[in-house]
Amino acid sequence: MGFRMGIVGLPNVGKSTLFNALTRTAAAQAANFPFCTIEPNVGEVAVPDARLDRLAAIAQSKQVIPARMTFVDIAGLVRGASKGEGLGNQFLANIREVDAIAHVLRCFEDGDITHVEGRIDPVADAETIETELMIADMESIERRLANLARKLKGGDKEAVAQDRLLRLALAALNDGRPARTVAVADEDARLWGQLQLLTAKPVLYVCNVEEGSARDGNAQSARVAEMAAGQGAGVVVISARIEEELAQLPAEDAAMFLEEMGLEEPGLDRLIRAGYALLGLQTYFTVGPKEARAWTIRAGTMAPQAAGVIHGDFERGFIRAETVAYEDYIACQGEAGARDAGKLRAEGKSYVVQDGDVLHFLFNT
Repeated sequence: MGFRMGIVGLPNVGKSTLFNALTRTAAAQAANFPFCTIEPNVGEVAVPDARLDRLAAIAQSKQVIPARMTFVDIAGLVRGASKGEGLGNQFLANIREVDAIAHVLRCFEDGDITHVEGRIDPVADAETIETELMIADMESIERRLANLARKLKGGDKEAVAQDRLLRLALAALNDGRPARTVAVADEDARLWGQLQLLTAKPVLYVCNVEEGSARDGNAQSARVAEMAAGQGAGVVVISARIEEELAQLPAEDAAMFLEEMGLEEPGLDRLIRAGYALLGLQTYFTVGPKEARAWTIRAGTMAPQAAGVIHGDFERGFIRAETVAYEDYIACQGEAGARDAGKLRAEGKSYVVQDGDVLHFLFNT
């Protein structure tokens, strides 16, 4: 399982430049004018994980297959998008299809690159986007409530539950709060997700800074971090220009370039980790001589459902999962060594898979 992160922001904040760098493609046209990205560009990237390479080296795996993450570069939003201004309707439709939102905020000064609002204020930019999404949600909820009226009279149980959840969301929005601030009971989680409210999606703020501020950020990114802390949202500081240069370099040259810039890793690594944390995702591995592979699951996933990520038959016929913790696999130099050391465990249907577990599933066909 992967996940789709929509890259959103006002025009000319560096969205497409970042997308091009992250996906190592030129699929999104980066230009100094609004709406250069008209169709949502989709790119898949490998999730960097040094653990996978270590496991593959021990098992002498012929293939190394990392987990994948999908980025969606969505057309720039402008004030009035909820009323159809700019490419508003298209923007709102595209954003409903992603799992999380990365708000790219311009935190750099550059007189050669125009700003659609005529000023550099990342906090105000974030508020502009949030406001448009909130307005769109309010209008959508009001339409849905009206459409539910007939079903409510007939006593439809799901309609009653939808009505209750929609009214909870509307109350938050009327109070100036996004839908993600609503506390949703576990039993309502599935139905809540089906509502596809724009402001219910988790948010990560991506501060696009000038090259010299890529390591420590600047005064503008500090303001964003303060805003995010108040919302319980995540923040990543990145220089899209640096990421663009890195994307064009061979691995050895990229490592030297990072060292020269005083950076320990590419921004992609930080962005993916922040995205994983945002959605509560984690990784488990399957390792053998044929291939070493990383699989993405949500934290708290039980063994049968983790097996189902590979194939539905694995989940349906699940018997047990032979399990070795990553640290034990490394220390014992593989599955055989872990078995001899008593570190290989047989886990059943109630086992909650841990991040880094190396698993081998047994199942009935």
